[in-house]
Amino acid sequence: MKISLLGFTLGLSIFYFFTVNSSAQEIKPVALRCEYLDNPLAVNTTHPRLSWELQATERNVKQTSYQILVASSLEKLNRNEGDLWDSKKVMSDQSVAIPYEGVPLQSRITCYWKVKVWTSDGRESAWSEPAHWSEGLLHQADWYAQWIGLDTFFSWDRPHDMHTRLSARYLRKEFTIDKPLQSAKIYISGLGIYQLFINGKKVGREELSSDPTEYEKRIFYNTFDVTPYLHPGKNAIGVILGNGRFFTMRWGKAPIPPISNYGYPKMIAQLEIQHADGSAQMIISDTTWKITADGPVRSNNEYDGEDYDATKELTGWNETGYDDHNWLHAQLTQPPCNHLEAQMDPLINIMDTVKPKAVYEIAPGKYVYDMGQNMVGWVEIHIPAGRAGDTVTLRFAERLNPDTTLYTANLRSAEATDHYVMKSGNQSWEPHFTYHGFRYVELTGYPGKPDLSTLVGKVVYDDLPVTGHFETSNALLNQIYHNAFWGIRGNYRGMPTDCPQRDERMGWLGDRAEGSYGESFIFDNNTLYAKWLQDIEDAQRENGSIPDVAPTYWKVYSDNMTWPGAYPLIAYMLYHQFANMQPVMQHYASIKKWLHYMKSKYMKDGIITKDTYGDWCMPPEDPKLIHSKDPSRITPGSLLSTAFYYHILKLMEKFASLQHLTDDSLQFSREADSVRIAFNQHFLNKTLDEYANNTATANTFALAFHLAPDSIRHRVFEHIIEKTEKDFDGHISVGLVGAQQFMRTITRNGAADLAYQIATNTTYPSWGYMVKNDATTIWELWNGNTADPAMNSGNHVMLLGDLVIWMYEDLGGIRSDDVQTGFKKIIMKPSFVKGLNWVNCSYHSVHGLIQSNWKKDGNTLTWDITIPANTTAEVYFPVSDVTNIKESNLPINRIREIELRNQNNHQVIVQIGSGSYHFRIKNYKEE
Repeated sequence: MKISLLGFTLGLSIFYFFTVNSSAQEIKPVALRCEYLDNPLAVNTTHPRLSWELQATERNVKQTSYQILVASSLEKLNRNEGDLWDSKKVMSDQSVAIPYEGVPLQSRITCYWKVKVWTSDGRESAWSEPAHWSEGLLHQADWYAQWIGLDTFFSWDRPHDMHTRLSARYLRKEFTIDKPLQSAKIYISGLGIYQLFINGKKVGREELSSDPTEYEKRIFYNTFDVTPYLHPGKNAIGVILGNGRFFTMRWGKAPIPPISNYGYPKMIAQLEIQHADGSAQMIISDTTWKITADGPVRSNNEYDGEDYDATKELTGWNETGYDDHNWLHAQLTQPPCNHLEAQMDPLINIMDTVKPKAVYEIAPGKYVYDMGQNMVGWVEIHIPAGRAGDTVTLRFAERLNPDTTLYTANLRSAEATDHYVMKSGNQSWEPHFTYHGFRYVELTGYPGKPDLSTLVGKVVYDDLPVTGHFETSNALLNQIYHNAFWGIRGNYRGMPTDCPQRDERMGWLGDRAEGSYGESFIFDNNTLYAKWLQDIEDAQRENGSIPDVAPTYWKVYSDNMTWPGAYPLIAYMLYHQFANMQPVMQHYASIKKWLHYMKSKYMKDGIITKDTYGDWCMPPEDPKLIHSKDPSRITPGSLLSTAFYYHILKLMEKFASLQHLTDDSLQFSREADSVRIAFNQHFLNKTLDEYANNTATANTFALAFHLAPDSIRHRVFEHIIEKTEKDFDGHISVGLVGAQQFMRTITRNGAADLAYQIATNTTYPSWGYMVKNDATTIWELWNGNTADPAMNSGNHVMLLGDLVIWMYEDLGGIRSDDVQTGFKKIIMKPSFVKGLNWVNCSYHSVHGLIQSNWKKDGNTLTWDITIPANTTAEVYFPVSDVTNIKESNLPINRIREIELRNQNNHQVIVQIGSGSYHFRIKNYKEE
C-alpha cells in the first residue's frame, strides 16, 4: 500500500512546493557516454549505444521520455538540427545503452549529440551539454597505410635465448603541411607496444599500448586527435616499437610453458589531416619511413626488464631536420591477421605515484628501497651527476629475505631487472616497455649516495575510473579492502592478469569468474571485461573448447567447467552490473557451442565427469603445502563441474529468454532440471542431507546454485557452519572455487556474524593473516609466507572470491536487482553485524551515485541513503514496526516518496524514490 500524505503540516506542504518549483531547472541529463566511453574517437559499430545520467536536486525524479539529437557538426547541434538522427520524443525511462538509429554512418564521421528528458511530474529538462563520438576505420579498404618494420634481429640482440633480448625499433617520417590546418587524427597500431611522438612531443598519456589480443584473430589500433601537435611547414612523426606480448618473452624450453611468438615488432599508422579549405592530406606508413634498432632501448622484456643506454640516445630523432642517412628503410611486413579494429576500452596510463618510505644501505654501494606498498609499474630514477658509460641497476621484488636482501625465489625465471647506462650530468630515466610487480627496489651502481628523493614509483594500469568507496569502523577490514584495491588495479593490463611479478602474468579465467563482479564495484571495468570476453571467444577452438588462459599466450586447453565458466559468468556480470546486454547476445552462440562440446565429450548419466583444478588452493592442513592432501578437504571435481554446468544452463535459459529465443530457453530449462536430478542422485547423502564428502564447498554450491531441495536447505546450511566452525575453527573453509560463493551464501542463509568473523580473522588461514604478515595486496596462497616459493605470488586476486561483493552488497547494502539490472532498481539490505559500528559505502552506477552509510549508537541505528534520479530502491530495515523508523525526524508514513512494501516480525521493507534520505531507527536490537 502507498502511505498517504495526509497529516502533512501546512509548512511542510509549502516547503515541498518551494523545493519543487525552485529546482525546476535543476533536472538535466549529464555524463553522456557512447559505448560506455567518454567521447570516443573511434568506435567499431554503426549503431553505437548512448547513455546518460539524470541530475536532479529533489526526490523521486523519474524519466518518462527522452529525445536525442545527433548532428554532423557542433553548429548544427547548437541549432537543434539533428541531421543524422532526431529520435523525436520517445516514451521510455531507459537512459542506458540506447542504440543509435539514424542515418547510416560511414567511417571517420564525427557525430555530435545531446539529449533532453521529460519527467513523471510533466517537466521538461534543458538540453544536455553536447558530447561526441567518431566512427573508426570500419573497413579494410579504409586503410591506405601498410604494415612496416624489420623482420630480423641485430648483432646485439639475443632473440632465441630463453631470456629473449630484442632491442626496440625506432621509426620516423618527415612531411610537409602546406595549407592552414583544421584538424588531424592518427590511427596507429604498434605490435607489440609502442610510443608515438609528433614534432618531438609524446602523443597522449598512454603506456604499454595497445591492448594485448589473440593476435592471430584480432589486432587493435588506437586513435588520437593530434591537431595541437602539428603546424604549417615541416613536421615529423616518430614511433618506438617495443615487444610487449607480441615478440616472445621466453624462447624454447623453459621452466614454464612456451609462450606464443607472433613475429618481430611492426606497425601501421595513418595520419589524416583536414585543411581549412576542405582539402585533405594523408601520411601513411610505407617503405619511405626510416628505421633503426640501434637506439637507447637495447632490450625490453616484460618478464626480465628494460636495458637503456643513454649514451646511444638519438637526440632529435623524432623532430624535423634529423640526419637519418644511416638508418634503414622500413620493410613491408605481414601481421598475424588482417582484422584491425579500434580499441574500445581505456588505454593503460600512469595512474598514480608512490614515494618510497625508507632506504637502507645493505652493503657498500647496494641500497634497498621500501616503497611501503606492493605496486605494479616501474620507478623513475633521478641522477644529479651521472658518469657517462657507467651502469645503474634496479632489481625488483615483493619481499625481503631475513638479511634484507631481495627475495626473488617466487619470481621463477623472471629477472625483473632494469639496467640504465648513464650519460654525463643531471638526468632522469624511467622505462616504458616493461613493468614490474614490487614493493622493494635494489639500487646498485649509483654515483654518490642516493636518498628518498632519488626514486619515485609509477603505478601503471588501465585508465578505469574508481567507482566505489568502502570504509568501516574496523581498521583491519579497511586494510583488507585496501589490499584488494591495490591487487585488482595492479593486475589490469589490457586484460585481467593473475599476477604482475613472475614469469606468468596470464589471463587465467578461473581467477576472475566472480572476482570480476566484486571488482566492478571498485572500478568501472565494463569495457575491459567486454574486451576480455572477445579474447576468450577468439581463443575458442573450432570444436568448442575454451581455454583456461586468454589470450592464449600459454596454450592451455584442459577442458573443465570452473575456469572457462568465467566466460558466461562475466557476460552475466556485465548485464547485471552495467545493463550491458551486448556481451550476452554477442557470445551466446559461442557459449552454447562450448556447452555442447562439454556435454558430448564429458557427460555421463547427467554428470560432467571432467575437472582439472578442483577447489584450487583449498587451505592446506600443513602451512608448507601448496595443495591439501587431506581427502576430507578435497571436493570431488565432478561435483564442481556438474554444479557449474547446471548454473550455466540456468544462465543460458535467462540469456535465451532475454533474446526471446523461446525454444532455446525451454531446452536449457529442461536440461537443467535433468542435471539437477542427476546431481542430487549422485552426490546427495539423503540420510545425512549433505553433499559428497560434506566439504563446505560442496554444500555451498548446492545452496548457492539452488541445487538442493528446499526441504533440506537448512540442514545443508548447518553442515557448512559446522564444518567451518569445528573443523576450521571459524576460518575460511573453501578454496578458490568455493570462495566465489561462500561469503554471500553463509550471510544470506543467516550466518552474517560468522562471515564477519571469517573476514576479520588474523590467524591462518585468513585475509587478516596476510595483513598481519605485512601484506599490502592479496596473496596467491593463504600460507603465502610459508609455502613453496614456486607458487606464492604476493599480488594475486583469486583468493578474494566474493569478499568484495560481500563488502558492498551485504555490509554496505548496495545491490542491483536481478530483473531491473544496472541498478535501475537497487536492493538495500545490509547485515548490521555484531562488532561493526558503522559502514560508509558508495558506488557510482551507470545511473548515478548510490550511497549507503549506516551507524549504530546503542539501540538507535542511523542510515543515510542516496538514490540516483530515475531509479528506485527497495530498503530493508531490521525492525518489526514501521513506527520505529523516522526520516529527517518525520515518521516515514508521512513521506510521499516512501511506499511500504512489507512489515513482519523481522523487518520492514519499503520502496523509496530517488534522492537523499536520513533514516533513524529506534529500538534496534543487535542480534
